[in-house]
Amino acid sequence: MPDRVVPDLSLERRLWSDGHRVVVGLDEVGRGAWAGPLTIAAVVVPRVGRVQGIRDSKQVPEARREQLHDRIVDWCEWVSVGHVAAQECDEIGMSAALRLAGRRALDGLGVEVDRILLDGSWDFLGDERVVTIVRGDSTSRSIAAASIVAKVTRDRMMRLDAPCYPAFDFERNKGYPSPRHRLALAGYGPTAIHRRSWSYMDQLPWPNLRVPPAASAPG
Repeated sequence: MPDRVVPDLSLERRLWSDGHRVVVGLDEVGRGAWAGPLTIAAVVVPRVGRVQGIRDSKQVPEARREQLHDRIVDWCEWVSVGHVAAQECDEIGMSAALRLAGRRALDGLGVEVDRILLDGSWDFLGDERVVTIVRGDSTSRSIAAASIVAKVTRDRMMRLDAPCYPAFDFERNKGYPSPRHRLALAGYGPTAIHRRSWSYMDQLPWPNLRVPPAASAPG
């Protein structure tokens, strides 16, 4: 599949024609981060009109994502974002955290959903309404729009937290591994927004800081 496929509404139109009125796209960001929340966005795009430039968020520069986020929110029929904080991720594990963030996003829509389009091959929601789509953020406009909303929302949260932890460079790395992030962890230990059950904690010269995980953390 080409890397520059433009997401469209082919799947959404098939579902609409089958009588599924409310089709929602879901995407997550923050699963592999060391700090900050896990975030899932849920969006319901309209059947008419469009926002130019919607792509998988990883293909869009940060400044352009910011612009698209606000246009998508104004354009969509319903938009909601669900978060699971770092401490919650430690307490319940990543699989349960994904389900919880997804459920919070869906509940926040305030509308009964007929079908849920989910990027990837894993239905972490365990919901009979889910349709999984490999590379869905590259082919489905609903999922691509959700990927931008989730990414921008979480990035904004990390930038707001950054001044509280200046050594960690959160405004740039957004809580993901980076050389400065690793150096700050080694020097200062984890912050209040770090996921302390993650395996990176094993590499730190700080005893008694790791929280025993409720479930296996991602590798």
